[in-house]
Amino acid sequence: MNLIKKVNKQTIIVILPLSVLSAFIEWKKLPLSILLGGLIGLANLRGLAKGVGSLVATYHQAPKGRLVLGSFTRLFMLACVLGLLFYFELINPFGILIGFTVFFIIFVKESLKAAREL
Repeated sequence: MNLIKKVNKQTIIVILPLSVLSAFIEWKKLPLSILLGGLIGLANLRGLAKGVGSLVATYHQAPKGRLVLGSFTRLFMLACVLGLLFYFELINPFGILIGFTVFFIIFVKESLKAAREL
């Protein structure tokens, strides 16, 4: 859980100034989209960690179906929300991509650092 806290903290520290700076490029959609992209990445990581944690805690009960169903449900809800936001043109697709990319880079960096410590 320490890895998730580090990733959350660093992502928020990078995403907030980045979205403020992006307000000078496009005021209406880009800052919100960057924030939303980072928050989607963080929420997805938290859901994945809970699913894997329940898999490890109850490994003798074969919870594979529950884990797969939970993952598909989470991704389906994410796709529906993003689809609606794109349909009503409330977000910028490049902003979502930037926010998620920042999260992903920080996640990979912290994961590699944690793997070296093991």
